Amino acid sequence: MSKSRWVVLSAVIIVIIAGLASRKVAFIPLWVGDTLWALMVYLMVRFLFIERSIGKVALISLAFSFAIEFSQLYQAEWINRVRNTVPGHLILGRGFLWGDLLAYIPGVLLGLFIDALVFKKQHVSK
Repeated sequence: MSKSRWVVLSAVIIVIIAGLASRKVAFIPLWVGDTLWALMVYLMVRFLFIERSIGKVALISLAFSFAIEFSQLYQAEWINRVRNTVPGHLILGRGFLWGDLLAYIPGVLLGLFIDALVFKKQHVSK
């Protein structure tokens, strides 16, 4: 695994810990966790597509985050059973909220900003 991927993987782990911690501290607004969730998505997409441009990674990340949120409008019994598990709730959420969509945008933008600072260049577009 390349050095760049290790950096991104380390960032993913830090963001996951921060996101989980944000849900345990009462005075931290819920949108902070949603923003960190979108940042985690950005970093995971970056990990998978390390050579793609940061713009493409951002678009994929935002599309994925929005798709997960809109999927919460689907309330079939089988998917709700999945959502009622800890991993299902953390990954898929439970209920659609327009505010979550708004929280994902700064999360992805933060990912772009961090990515640009860490790697200091646009990755080759493929």
